[in-house]
Amino acid sequence: MNKLWTPEFLSMGGCNFLVFMSQYIMIAALPIFIMDDLQGGELEAGMAMTFFQIGTVVCRPLAGRLIDSVNKRSLLFVTTLCFGLVMLGFNFFQTLTGIYSLRLLHGVIFALATTAAAAMAAMVLPVARKGEGIGYFALTTNLAMVVGPLLGLVIIGSWGAEAFFLFMVILAVFTFWVANHRRLPDHVILPVKKTRRGISIHDFIERKSVVMSSIGGLVFFAYGGVLTFIPLYAKSLGLQQETSMFFAVFAAVIVLTRPVVGRIFDAKGPDYTIYPGFLCFALGMLLFGQISTMTGLLLSAAVLGCGFGALSPAFQTLAIQSAPLSRSGVATATYFWSLDISVGLAAGLLGLVAAGYGYTFMYSVICTGVIAVAAGCYFAWNKYQQKIGNCPIAGASK
Repeated sequence: MNKLWTPEFLSMGGCNFLVFMSQYIMIAALPIFIMDDLQGGELEAGMAMTFFQIGTVVCRPLAGRLIDSVNKRSLLFVTTLCFGLVMLGFNFFQTLTGIYSLRLLHGVIFALATTAAAAMAAMVLPVARKGEGIGYFALTTNLAMVVGPLLGLVIIGSWGAEAFFLFMVILAVFTFWVANHRRLPDHVILPVKKTRRGISIHDFIERKSVVMSSIGGLVFFAYGGVLTFIPLYAKSLGLQQETSMFFAVFAAVIVLTRPVVGRIFDAKGPDYTIYPGFLCFALGMLLFGQISTMTGLLLSAAVLGCGFGALSPAFQTLAIQSAPLSRSGVATATYFWSLDISVGLAAGLLGLVAAGYGYTFMYSVICTGVIAVAAGCYFAWNKYQQKIGNCPIAGASK
């Protein structure tokens, strides 16, 4: 049975979309609340993101072991319930200390919920359509990235902080229902019995997924430069009003190309989507670093969307399929942990580059160079796998 759009898959995709959307809503709206209502500055506003990131990065490796060791349905139930309680807390603990504490908890819950949803989504997909399915699942994150900031800015700008935090509670209640209203098969939710006792590094990091996760991390390092600095870059060019259009075009291209990319990945293997993806992503980054008009901004968004839309789900699929099914949780956590660290490093390191050499140099030279390094690493790993006689992970059965 090769059915892709099962109720179980839709449930996990919906949960992932809503949890990610909550984060992007917070990224856009919470700094406004901190600066306007709590009289904080840019440093205080940025610290809210820092505390969230600490919770996510610290918890992500633990999430993989936990997901593979307990009943996944029960874990998702508790996690989404706690998500609702944290969102409720924002309505009552409206001080800087309270906001920072809740954002730390939000990061922990975010790591658990998104890792669990991704692992279970991968497990309910048919093997022959795994790449296509994970691509659609990854699309829920891309859509959340576009919808979230727009929604957050509209709500807090039009109705104020009280309505904003009430909306987040309603969103959390809906997330709880979407995540838990379907009963998943026992082979998905129940942990595999283990004979080995004790704790080792392999309980938190899936070594078979490290290479694909690391190369995917390089892709997200380059993308982190776009995600983090596009508001400032667009403002320096007088294009700040077009920033939302950039993300709309970026997401639209990913949505439109996703069915084709997913089918090619499953039918012909990863090379047929990854190498063109690297080419488009590098070309898009070069264009992005040279823009001066709205037309250039939107053209670069389209080309970047083609490249990123091919690369992101491909490396997520390869990272998960590198590991046994019983280790899906740890493999998923390893992949996302790499992304968390990469985006965090991008925010710090690329900020220094932009301050010292400008955005054109950062995007055209540094980010494009990182993409080239990632492509070289993937090529070298492929050659090594062929040398030792390993078949491609995806498309091998075709």
